[in-house]
Order: sequence, then structure tokens, then C-alpha cells
Amino acid sequence: MSEAIIQIEGLRKVYRVGSVEIEALRGVDLEVPSGEFLALVGPSGSGKSTLFHIVGGLTPPTSGRVRVGGQDVARMSDAQRTRLRKTTVGFVFQKFNLLPNLTARDNIALAAHISGKTGLGDAQFRQALEMLGIDGRLDHKPSALSGGEQQRVAIARAIVNHPAILLADEPTGNLDSENSVIVLGLLRDLNERLGQTILMITHNPEAAAYGHRTVRMRDGRMVT
Repeated sequence: MSEAIIQIEGLRKVYRVGSVEIEALRGVDLEVPSGEFLALVGPSGSGKSTLFHIVGGLTPPTSGRVRVGGQDVARMSDAQRTRLRKTTVGFVFQKFNLLPNLTARDNIALAAHISGKTGLGDAQFRQALEMLGIDGRLDHKPSALSGGEQQRVAIARAIVNHPAILLADEPTGNLDSENSVIVLGLLRDLNERLGQTILMITHNPEAAAYGHRTVRMRDGRMVT
């Protein structure tokens, strides 16, 4: 078994709305080995999105131990979490979030530029573009791309900096069944051929089946 790239122990997250406390995570424990494709499933309000946001450095935990790529997220400042998002974690969301006035190539290049990378020509990334099937569509703007193509561009943007972890939040939520199968197959290919660690949130058991393992959440806890 590979060394865990995500290590979570006793994770709690409490949101305060006025005088009311809402406990979104209630002592979560989880380990994700490097190179695993893990599907995280659960109903709305189960805490899976909160866990996703903490692993991605989008929000700090209330308490507990969280190590991502060997870095202690629980002790990070805002600036350190920003750096984590630039260098260690890539994001794919249900909404493609592409800038409409930029071509696919420029959307990807902007993500690279923000993280200090100067080009898109390294061999591993070119291989990923070929796998994603968009190398012939890079000069098109999002409005000229299908939903499936836009999501593939979003995946390319997420992995341009070779993040240790790819976080995917309902990546097929805006796609029809045909494009969903294509995108999920591409995520599996990235995992199997490039060794990309993937943590995917989904409510769809058919999507979850593409992963190596499925973890279920309910009421802020892991369930068997």
C-alpha cells in the first residue's frame, strides 16, 4: 500500500450562524493512499463538501489533524492554504467555470501562469491533453465547445501544474449520460496511466464505481 497522501484524524468543523453552532463534521478519520481514486458519497448535508473544502485548503478545520501532501492544513495561514491550492491540489467542479472570453488554451495557460508555470509543452501534460481528446480544440472559446469538451478543458486546467491531488466535486453533474461516461473514463485513465490521486464527490453510485474505493458519509461522520 502506498503512503497516505491525505491523512485525517478526528476532524471537526463547526459553523456559527449568529448564536447557533452547526457541526458539519463530527470526528472524521480518513486516509487516502497516493495514487488512489476514491469516491466520497453521501446525501446533501452529510459533510462531504465540507471535507472537500478542508482538504483543498478552501476553509480551515475547527479541530483535528489534516495532512495533505505532507502538509499540515490545520496549522496553515490563509497564505499557506492559497499556496496549497496553487501547487498541491487541482479542482474540477460541477460548473466548468471557464472564462468565456478566453480560448481553451488560454484558460489552461492562465491557471499555469497563476502558479508560476511558463508553458504547456512538457511531455506529461501533452500526454494528458491527448488522453482528454481536446488538443484539437484548444483555440476555441467555451461557447464553441460542448459541455463534455468544456469539462475536459476544466480537467486539463486542473492538472496543468501536476498537482499531487485532484479534487472533483460532482464532475458529471452538468453532463448528459454519454458525456458523463466519457469524463469518468478519462478521470480513471488519468489515475491509471499517470498515477493521479483523485478524490471525487458524487451522489451517483454508477460514477462512484469508477473509483478504487467508495467512502460514505452521513450526518458529518463516516459510515460503513
